[in-house]
Amino acid sequence: MAVGKDDVEIIKPRTDKRQYRRLVLKNSLQVLLISDPDADKCAASMNVSVGAFCDPVGLEGLAHFLEHMLFYASEKYPVEDSYLKYISEHGGMANAFTSSEHTNYYFDVNPDSFEEALDRFAQFFIKPLMSADATMREIKAVDSVPLSFLLPRLYPENQKNLLSDVWRLNQPCHVDQAKIETNLDADDNANANTNLNAIIWELRKHLSSEDHPYHKFSTGNWETLEVRPKAKGLDTRHELIKFYNEHYSSNLMHLVVYSKGLVENKFQDIRNTDRNLFRFPGQPCTSEHLQILARAVPIKQGHKLRIGWPITPSVHHYKEAPGRYISHLIGHESEGSLFYILKTLGWATSLAAGEGDWTLDYSFFEVTVDLTDSGHEHMQDVVGLLFKYINLLRQSGASKWIFDELSAVCEVTFHYQDKVPPIDYVVTVATYMETYPPQDWLVGKSLPSNFSPEIIQMTLNELSPKTVRIFWESKQFEGKTDMVEPWYGTTYSIEKIDESIIQDWILSAPEENLHLPAPNVFIPTDLSLKDAQEAKFPVLLRKSSYSTLWYKPDAMFSTPKAFVKIYFNCPHASSSPESEVLTDIFTRLLLDYLNEYAYYAQVAGLDYGINHTESGFEVTVVGYNHKLRILLETIFQKIAQFKVKPDRFSVIKEMVTKEYHNNKFLQPYQLAMYYCSLILQDQTWPWMEELEVLPHLEAEDLAKFVPMMLSRTFLECYIAGNIESNEAGSIIQYTEDVFFKGSNPICQPLFPSQHLTNRVVKLEKGKNYVYSNQGLNPSDENSCLVHYIQVHRDDFLMNVKLQLLALIAKQPAFHQLRTVEQLGYITALLQRNDFGIHGVQFIIQSSVKGPKYIDLRVESFLQMFESKLYEMTSDQFKNNVNALIDMKLEKHKNLKEESGFYWREISDGTLKFDRREAEVAALKQLTQQELIDFFNENIKAGAPRKKTLCVRVYGSLHAPELKEETSESAEPHIVHIDDIFSFRRSQPLYGSFKGGFVQMKL
Repeated sequence: MAVGKDDVEIIKPRTDKRQYRRLVLKNSLQVLLISDPDADKCAASMNVSVGAFCDPVGLEGLAHFLEHMLFYASEKYPVEDSYLKYISEHGGMANAFTSSEHTNYYFDVNPDSFEEALDRFAQFFIKPLMSADATMREIKAVDSVPLSFLLPRLYPENQKNLLSDVWRLNQPCHVDQAKIETNLDADDNANANTNLNAIIWELRKHLSSEDHPYHKFSTGNWETLEVRPKAKGLDTRHELIKFYNEHYSSNLMHLVVYSKGLVENKFQDIRNTDRNLFRFPGQPCTSEHLQILARAVPIKQGHKLRIGWPITPSVHHYKEAPGRYISHLIGHESEGSLFYILKTLGWATSLAAGEGDWTLDYSFFEVTVDLTDSGHEHMQDVVGLLFKYINLLRQSGASKWIFDELSAVCEVTFHYQDKVPPIDYVVTVATYMETYPPQDWLVGKSLPSNFSPEIIQMTLNELSPKTVRIFWESKQFEGKTDMVEPWYGTTYSIEKIDESIIQDWILSAPEENLHLPAPNVFIPTDLSLKDAQEAKFPVLLRKSSYSTLWYKPDAMFSTPKAFVKIYFNCPHASSSPESEVLTDIFTRLLLDYLNEYAYYAQVAGLDYGINHTESGFEVTVVGYNHKLRILLETIFQKIAQFKVKPDRFSVIKEMVTKEYHNNKFLQPYQLAMYYCSLILQDQTWPWMEELEVLPHLEAEDLAKFVPMMLSRTFLECYIAGNIESNEAGSIIQYTEDVFFKGSNPICQPLFPSQHLTNRVVKLEKGKNYVYSNQGLNPSDENSCLVHYIQVHRDDFLMNVKLQLLALIAKQPAFHQLRTVEQLGYITALLQRNDFGIHGVQFIIQSSVKGPKYIDLRVESFLQMFESKLYEMTSDQFKNNVNALIDMKLEKHKNLKEESGFYWREISDGTLKFDRREAEVAALKQLTQQELIDFFNENIKAGAPRKKTLCVRVYGSLHAPELKEETSESAEPHIVHIDDIFSFRRSQPLYGSFKGGFVQMKL
């Protein structure tokens, strides 16, 4: 199998029990085998050292387009989409992304299906089929907007991203949205986002040397992959195959395989053409592109300042970590930091610093500041203060104690890192393999160990006025720009700013006490594990009229970490749109007041959050247990002693107002899902009403509101991890003492009538409810349909029927509606759970067809799927059941993931902590006929018990269809919802699972 392997020891975390083995195959493919006997998901990632920089001139986006095409079919597996179908049917997911210099393909699947999945995956790189028909369909896939439209597009993802500032001003290292959008739930999006590890800013790319590939448009569109090639007499498919044959060589690939044991090699037949690694020496920016100030007009409200410099890539000095050291200090938020000063002056709401996009040949260091209206007016002072802080760092010299502290934090983080899903792990490691020597394949740049003042000083010197590039975004520049970026249509203007101008800004900036951070008291030193009694599920440890405490000691992860969540259930917090907004501002002000102190805790690996919820707010702290209580007690004291600072209230109010205004730019699928929740969930307030009350709220309103909000409170608490039961009880006793005890207590217990319940509208059987509305952004041509089928109140047997049906239908729905009919790039079939009320929803966003037509196609798909359900063999049924069982038995990877699962049971009131085991038992008893009966009764077109809610959002392209729809006469079984709130008030509600919570016995 292998023609060579190094004896080099691969550095791994102390707590990591997995085995690692490096192989070099006879075709020079480098492989890392990860053996994990406890794995309940297997995964693989292939990293190919070929990216968008290799695109031929005139065929921009070809590398990314090739990434798409490899998913279709191969010579060995010629049935189109059979790879994704196999992965989906066996409990897995697959994805890919293309960046400047590499393309990464990855998947996971249940262990007993891994060998075949890996074989199918290997064929991407051995003999893929790229048929002419599939090539043209993929080029067309999203591009259904008329060619007269201002901006070109090809990938549906390109179309959907044209109205997103992140994409317009920051064209990402491409993660394939097609496959992401088949999994629209938060967890999968989070997984996808972990792969956005380099940001290529499209406007910044445009303002770079045309001779450097950095300047290229990398996503591709109809113009670059069809119109321009055809005009030159080029055939895109021919060029695609040529590109694959010339560039994809096994010696430019790195493979990670994560499984329960060693697997038969399936990759030795990949061709090795012995290509040299593609390198693109030289800098993207010449002197023409430095010392510039570009003013750009974003779509959303808000002002943003991005200050960047080309620097020597830190990857060449990853043990010395100059970029990490400098970003740690410039991005610090403690007292005396740059952000602290900007915040105190009322000029900034956030600041981030660090290396952005980089290769082995170039890198950019960037500082990004979100400005307030006042900060926008003081842009020159903000830049001046930044350079003052950089000068302070230069003059102070690199500090060994700061480097040592940073190194200590990194070491603890590496050696006590949480286990993550294998699919995330293999992608990270595969990208590291391309860059780092084998011993550091798991480490990357995460363990700085060599203190070098000279190298740090060298990088600091590169942050100079002579090489600065400033990008300033604001709606206030509308009508004041004279240039247009060609691919995303960003309007901008540009001017040169020489060194003397920057020096003037430095001199005129206010004199503030900028200084280095203090030593970090939150770095944990006690990493010992407690002797906790094993508990399979959370137990109700204590209960009073003030609180309930659920507790679960860690018996699985063996890390010195704990999880604490305290939910303040406050009826007054959600009694009106005004109270919702005031609660939101209250939680943000709390975070604002805590920031300069608690930022040290975050640096040391102790995360915290204070979040506004449906009926109050919650405090969450998760991380190393050693100093956790210190942070938690500080948070509670801040809540107990809360006072409104008028200047900070104004800043937060301004920020909230802009955020609410920017809801008008939600993508249509997000807006449709929002409307769906607003229709279904009782006692929720629309953000439009909240936006209406915002301008009239003042600091004194919040000062009066907070004591009233806290006056009646019930605490729902969950504590888990490396913490003993007496410690957990002590934390809650302390919390009760702070809020409920003393001569003048802040809180009183709730009356029995005040315990809030989350209730959901109960749709009527046999009815099809339709809510239609125009999209809020007139510039957005996309429309969306959410076709929701409400099925049942939480019940193990019904749950597994619905889950199994969704698993079986998911890939056929994607294939038929997206791949074959090409209705929309965002096409997904997902389960939905509203506080224990279960259903299934189709989500399709499209510029091709209007929502009413798409609705008909969903019904047509269900009719087609009905026959497939009947034709399914008993073996296929068993395979699907087993795949779902494997998915359910997949272990939680870390404490945070496990705690999220149990907290959902507590917050919904379902309290079925043994849910997975009980549902597996129900699955094992389920027959194929029972599944068909379930489908016939609840899901199929015309089913007697079917309850459907269709939310249709019409983009500008299909707006005339909305007028036609409203003038049509309704059919008897169709109920048009004209007013959401009149409808909601008139409907029966499901009973809440939290109804009996107060009576719960210990």
